[in-house]
Amino acid sequence: MSPADLTPFQLLQKTANCFERLGVPYRVVGSMASMAYSEARLTNDIDFLVDLQESHIAELDQEFPSPDFYLSTTAAAEAIRTRHQFNIIHVPSGLKLDIIQRKETPFSQLDISLGQRLSNPGFYDAWFGSPENIILMKLRYYQEGGSEKHLRDIASILLIQKEAIDRDYLTHWAETLGVTTEWKLVQQRINKASP
Repeated sequence: MSPADLTPFQLLQKTANCFERLGVPYRVVGSMASMAYSEARLTNDIDFLVDLQESHIAELDQEFPSPDFYLSTTAAAEAIRTRHQFNIIHVPSGLKLDIIQRKETPFSQLDISLGQRLSNPGFYDAWFGSPENIILMKLRYYQEGGSEKHLRDIASILLIQKEAIDRDYLTHWAETLGVTTEWKLVQQRINKASP
């Protein structure tokens, strides 16, 4: 398979393999993680929560070379220093990796330490953020932007994962992160949808 033919799952796996080879803590988060815990939907973004060091940039540049990939090493270095995010774009397909640097907060440290190794043969075998933390991040995104897709993703995870979800953990961190109103809204919707 040439770099020009990468699918979203192949790009996810390529990136996970790279981080594992470099010894970089990571978790697949965002829409790809939502799909892993619920149901598939289209996305062109693959989000990785990472704890990168500047010493990793040269190896990332080799792993994602031009012209098939766009990676600004300057933007990557700045994102690592300021604990923000940078992008790697697969030029032929337009697929985008959002590389999100872990912040120095108790939740962010917990977010990257918790997670599950998920394997879907032929698609991925990688570390994903825990379903609870994916839900909490989507509650924050909904609070910031109001996009209904986040509420749909959360509801889908809750309906499919059911008892596997630690609701006490969700309630505690929703309060800590200031998204209690959004968490209650999701629960009300789930209760209305349940027979």
